[in-house]
Amino acid sequence: MNRSFSSVSRSCVLTLGLSFSLLSGIAFAARAPMEPLPTPSGIDIPVGLKNISNGTQNQSQPANSAPASGPIWESANSDPLNYVSIPDKQAGVLIQRSGQQWRLIRNGVITVYGAWLLALGFFGIAALYTLKGSVKLSEPLSGLMIKRFSALERLAHWVMAFSFIALAFTGLLILYGKYFAMPLMGGIAFGNFLFVCKNIHNFSGPLFTLSIIVFFILFVRRNIPEKGDLQWLLAFGGIFGGKHIPAGFFNMGEKVWFWFGMVFLGVIISASGFVLDMIVPFMNIEYWRGTMQLANIVHSSMALLMTTMAMGHIYIGTIGMQGSIDGMKTGYVDASWAKEHHEIWYNKINK
Repeated sequence: MNRSFSSVSRSCVLTLGLSFSLLSGIAFAARAPMEPLPTPSGIDIPVGLKNISNGTQNQSQPANSAPASGPIWESANSDPLNYVSIPDKQAGVLIQRSGQQWRLIRNGVITVYGAWLLALGFFGIAALYTLKGSVKLSEPLSGLMIKRFSALERLAHWVMAFSFIALAFTGLLILYGKYFAMPLMGGIAFGNFLFVCKNIHNFSGPLFTLSIIVFFILFVRRNIPEKGDLQWLLAFGGIFGGKHIPAGFFNMGEKVWFWFGMVFLGVIISASGFVLDMIVPFMNIEYWRGTMQLANIVHSSMALLMTTMAMGHIYIGTIGMQGSIDGMKTGYVDASWAKEHHEIWYNKINK
């Protein structure tokens, strides 16, 4: 028993001694200054980024031209494709630098300046209505109704109008919803709501494009510029000067909306939307991330411009001018309205 006790005692003492020696060595190493260890060839390994950036990197890494980084990072942080054996060839780009540029443009330039554009359009219309009010007819309604639009023309217009409103509403929620809707609804509810908005947006787009094509066929002949249109445009229809400017079936303001707002912007928005939906017909397009980012920039910026212009068109066609909505509601307008706002067209049919 004494022999066993002595063995245990010697083991404990030996263990305590080794532990003390190990701790002492660690403490001494921690207090000692760090010195570079020589390599077998006798060359010291450079320590710290300062030595690397001062030129020692060229000696130790002659193939690496990127300071304080490395060939692996330089290869990964580049847009050129690397080889991959899987079907998704985009996986060959490990880090797409243009994605950050797209994010800055979308969340900076488009979102910020687009909001300012919409605000200027809205408050400009509100100021105009406050100062001028609804444009009243200078003569009382005659009660004599003149046919202006057919049933097919009105159907094409209302299909285009309602599909555009659905696209504008859901598009603005997709672009700006995270700033005001998500804090109120919460992340999960907002995500589900935005998923519904995305599907409404995607399915309303082709309908909007089809209505543009039909509307163009029906109204292109009446929107060809005529004599007197430039005078109407320079005077802005006489809305500020008060001078009456005769117009044909469509005035120059409506023709600008037709050619620039509906045809030009509508075609660009539709084409870029088809790219984002990956349903471009008759063209072999590879839907790379860069292609989708460019299409998103074009689509959102042109859509914001068209929405701002549409606010002015909707204002004039509803509360901004007396009797202007009657033509699209019933197909007929009062003779007094036709004579005052489209005198050239009124004189033609009056003959």
